[in-house]
Amino acid sequence: MSFIHDDFLLDTEQARVLYHDYAKDLPIIDYHCHLHPEQVGNNKQFKNLYEVWLAGDHYKWRAMRSNGVDERYCTGDASDWEKFEKWCETVPYTLRNPLYHWTHLELRKPFGITDRLLDKSTAKRTWDECNEMLATPEFSARGLMTQAKVKLVCTTDDPIHDLAHHKAVAADKTFGSAMLPTWRPDRAMAVESATDYNAYLDRLANVSDTQISTFDDLMTALNKRHDYFHANGCRLSDHGLETVYAADYTEAEIKAIFAKVRGGSELNAEEIEKFQSAMMVEFALQDHAKGWVQQFHIGAIRNNNPRLFRTLGPDTGFDSIGDHNYAKPLAKFLGRLDSENRLAKTILYNLNPRDNEMIGTMIGNFQDGSAAGKIQFGSGWWFLDQMDGMTRQIEALSQLGLLSRFVGMLTDSRSFLSYSRHEYFRRILCGILGRDMAKGLVPNDTRMVGKMISDISFNNAKEYFPFVVPE
Repeated sequence: MSFIHDDFLLDTEQARVLYHDYAKDLPIIDYHCHLHPEQVGNNKQFKNLYEVWLAGDHYKWRAMRSNGVDERYCTGDASDWEKFEKWCETVPYTLRNPLYHWTHLELRKPFGITDRLLDKSTAKRTWDECNEMLATPEFSARGLMTQAKVKLVCTTDDPIHDLAHHKAVAADKTFGSAMLPTWRPDRAMAVESATDYNAYLDRLANVSDTQISTFDDLMTALNKRHDYFHANGCRLSDHGLETVYAADYTEAEIKAIFAKVRGGSELNAEEIEKFQSAMMVEFALQDHAKGWVQQFHIGAIRNNNPRLFRTLGPDTGFDSIGDHNYAKPLAKFLGRLDSENRLAKTILYNLNPRDNEMIGTMIGNFQDGSAAGKIQFGSGWWFLDQMDGMTRQIEALSQLGLLSRFVGMLTDSRSFLSYSRHEYFRRILCGILGRDMAKGLVPNDTRMVGKMISDISFNNAKEYFPFVVPE
């Protein structure tokens, strides 16, 4: 039997039935990812396995560095084949790291490779076979999405983005999937560096055709872009936060702080916190006014290696789990919006697993009966989108909320091969519920539990998000 087989992770008969009858064949709504829109818009044909699988993958780079691989083979000037070969040499050393499962799941789908484990001895054969497939239309960017039954993806987009590729995909009626933008305005509140912030505001002013001199001007520009995103199908925002900001402030203070930073002066820590607290509220009010869903990814400490950040830049694999305490400011932030009846549907993702139970209880404070699962505990994210992380998130949500109303998995990935993460999640979910059925912890009722599996895998997301999923 191959390592990744039909019943992989399904260790009870109930789990096997749940997966094969209620989860496996469902389509995918990937409501948070980092795909490059131009690759979908242009239907990119990948030239080789490195380009579709390793380029930009900081998970793999971290593992390769840990295995003693020189940076030249990660982000440097080595050839695509040389980088791939070094990855293959590393794969056997990733046992018990989620990369080992992901790697072989991705070789199985879409490439159909199940007769080998990936290592240096199988590298060339795998390279040649996959490259031959990648040259065909079925393995283009859109072809890979179609193979994975992806109905809709939401990319991650700055307010200054023109969304040209989203428009192109929307206009192409021959493609059966939708690609929608997601509003990611982190840079509009990133006032830690006056120079960088003002350079960004100049670009925002240009694309919004708005002179930005005052805080009111800033909000006018952002509202214009928010309207533009909405007109192009956006129905979600996303915010990457090291912690939650909920300091007290006055309107006069925020206007003065903005004038200071717009004038080129650096802000102190208190001013930064006040301004970012105000911007979180402003963004939330924008989303509520248009009926969007807001997402908060909380807890990453980014670019921890100064030397390599200077050399390689961001998103190259030098980020960590943070340890901020943010329960009180999160409650304060959500409570302020709820008190004004302007709290949008919200998904909270934590990166530190110690916060699972805090998030699991926090979401229950702000459910208001207006929508099932209005406030969501998001799926295991980044360092937690692996078996233990997903299992612990599912267990915390099960014990403290309603797992049945969960909107399920996402890829959070830049790779068109990462749709196997949905399969991985579904197998883990079916394994958990199948074991519960076998132990008598939930009724041994396949139809009832199967409906729950189908809802979490697809149906809940289709109902929760305010966009239309292609049939």
